[in-house]
Amino acid sequence: MHANSLYQEVILDHNRKPRNYGKLDHASHQAVGHNPLCGDRLDITLQLENEQINNIAFQGESCAICKASASMMTAAVKGKSRLDAETLIHEFRDLATGKLDINLPHHLGRLTVFSGIRDLPTRVKCAILPWHTLHAALNSISSASTEADNDPAQAVSSK
Repeated sequence: MHANSLYQEVILDHNRKPRNYGKLDHASHQAVGHNPLCGDRLDITLQLENEQINNIAFQGESCAICKASASMMTAAVKGKSRLDAETLIHEFRDLATGKLDINLPHHLGRLTVFSGIRDLPTRVKCAILPWHTLHAALNSISSASTEADNDPAQAVSSK
């Protein structure tokens, strides 16, 4: 299967049937992510216990790419340690912005389906917003934006 058609299939599947969609009632961490340019808005709630993400959910109004990215992100980080989640956040951001060589070792697995997003500059922020919001939630920052100084596509990776 061609990479582009696999990408489209995955996006459509996660957009129609998002995993971990909703809100956790007893969240220990949460953040709201917003992309003013296209109107994507996500609420991410999670339960962090002993530095492990025991549960995570997202909800909000967003485009198909953002929703699919959030759906796959929640599935990828559930059960992982905070450190492992932060590694995935950095690697996904680098993948989406074209800074990650997917031929070198990484931890993204099926998330590499988003590697083509780097060729769609106007959609990079859509794919990164859930990850940027997760980073904010893990660090007890109540909100995240993709604009100006907060633009994750412009942020320098700490790896």
